[in-house]
Amino acid sequence: VATAYILINCELGSEELIIQQLKNIDDISEVSGTFGAYDILTKIESSTVETLREIITWKIRKIDQ
Repeated sequence: VATAYILINCELGSEELIIQQLKNIDDISEVSGTFGAYDILTKIESSTVETLREIITWKIRKIDQ
């Protein structure tokens, strides 16, 4: 299993909407709001590193932040 932790910045006030969108992505196992330099912490678990890369590139980065 390949695992990645992604730290995300988003527009002020859009955190909850983005968290809900992230929770709908299959390989994302955890999503939490944070305080500090980043707004959201996401844990992804997938079968391969290539699949992780695809999720980050084609699903997470496509969310309107």
